[in-house]
Amino acid sequence: MRSKPTLDAWRARVDAFLDTRLPAAAEPPAVLHAAMRYAVLGDGKRLRPLLVYAAAAALGEPPRQGSPGGPGDPATADALDHAAAAVELVHAYSLVHDDLPAMDDDALRRGRPTLHVAFDEATAILAGDALQAEAFAVLAAAPAAPATVLAALRELARAAGSRGMCGGQAIDMAMTGQAQSPEALAAMHRMKTGALIEAAVVTGGLLRGAEGKVLDKLRRIGTLLGLGFQIKDDLLDAEADSATLGKTAGKDEAQGKSTYVTLLGTDGARARLDVVAAELDAALAAFAAQRSGGVAVDGDGQALADLAVLAVRRGR
Repeated sequence: MRSKPTLDAWRARVDAFLDTRLPAAAEPPAVLHAAMRYAVLGDGKRLRPLLVYAAAAALGEPPRQGSPGGPGDPATADALDHAAAAVELVHAYSLVHDDLPAMDDDALRRGRPTLHVAFDEATAILAGDALQAEAFAVLAAAPAAPATVLAALRELARAAGSRGMCGGQAIDMAMTGQAQSPEALAAMHRMKTGALIEAAVVTGGLLRGAEGKVLDKLRRIGTLLGLGFQIKDDLLDAEADSATLGKTAGKDEAQGKSTYVTLLGTDGARARLDVVAAELDAALAAFAAQRSGGVAVDGDGQALADLAVLAVRRGR
């Protein structure tokens, strides 16, 4: 992976930002703040915040210093920190709530006890609520043109709400124990998993000034990334062990959930993943060739391409 040093630097950057932005564990209410930090600052891939940085970098590096001017000016690198952190905070909150006994009822996340196990169920609910609120506070404070920040806020809200992640989770719970068609499964996962991944890519583009066809192509990349990520996740759930995954393996099948593996079989799911990976390669190539809306796609797209490979070919 040619961009690994860059990805490592971005991961360290967003981790440092999150560490300073989250309330100190000793600040009252101390238990709640300790729980929020536990949920966010553990070992994570940070795929979604990395996609924010990578999408922006693919459009050209933004200025490192200075204040934004008019609505068309590219956001500073600091604004990308805010967006990357906001996306990760929403993701962390979703994991906390998904693991609750009333939802997926899991005891293991990122190789350690889930939040409601490490603390208690009420604290986990409140911590998730607080992380979601903090995400929008962080993004709203991004040092970028107000119109750009507003567009990014709308994108994140759409991805997190009933037409995105929460809606997908509701459908998933309602369909537990029932067989879904491959088309219904894809639609559900585009909401539950794909919407936030898509929003991460699009938000990085928005903060760099993308619009029109450039933004459409970024959204297409995000959509395919989300789909490929989910198919790979289903394969890992069926084939890997809990130690490798950092979460309980085989849980989807045990709970009677439809997955790409249960619907298509292992070979069929792998074949579907290969198709999505090829479509993703084509979308990345089309994006690299695109010039539209006054934004020249002349940045370094290697990190975005590498993250695409990581999402669909990862080992955990």
